Amino acid sequence: MDSWKSRLGTEFAKPYFVELTERVRQAYSTQVVFPPGPQIFNAFNQCSFEDCKVVILGQDPYHGPGQANGLSFSVNSSMRIPPSLRNIFKEIEQDLGISTLPQGDLERWAKQGVLLLNATLTVPAATPGGHQKWGWERFTDAVIDLIAQEKEHVVFMLWGSFAQKKASFIEPKQHLILRSTHPSPMSANRGGWFGSGHFSRANAYLRSHGLEEIDWK
Repeated sequence: MDSWKSRLGTEFAKPYFVELTERVRQAYSTQVVFPPGPQIFNAFNQCSFEDCKVVILGQDPYHGPGQANGLSFSVNSSMRIPPSLRNIFKEIEQDLGISTLPQGDLERWAKQGVLLLNATLTVPAATPGGHQKWGWERFTDAVIDLIAQEKEHVVFMLWGSFAQKKASFIEPKQHLILRSTHPSPMSANRGGWFGSGHFSRANAYLRSHGLEEIDWK
């Protein structure tokens, strides 16, 4: 997290973030909120600014018990793999011709430089979107803008209309923007997700710029 703090220090000091912090602290003290408090910033703890090569943007954490671990689309290894992640794994297997590991904790990707970022970092139990418009989106927009402005040759995977709106922060000549429908069953089965080839395209792009590929297994 230190590598991010040094670059986002001014963001943490802004009035909106101070107010957000207090609202989140109050929420955790009065109700069940996910992920567990120490894992709110897990995406940043597991992937440093320097190592970040790929950004996968989700909307908000899973809202069921024991699922969310602070990484977008990821669940704790003991949990059943959710439908969206199952479709992600299916596309990886079709795209790369490999078998993925049979558990859904994506820390293995984060350790290789994949920032698994949710636009909203907290959610009340059984209340999807419950902390949207609290200020998290403003913070994570600042994160995307920071990466887009200060790094080069990052792959942004923008799945679904919500994530695709973030392309406005990103210079396509400086980075690779990959767009598709969302991997959730409702969207993926309508076409556009399966066969998108995002994982092979990401690795080809990284390789072409002298960067180590991601082992998506």
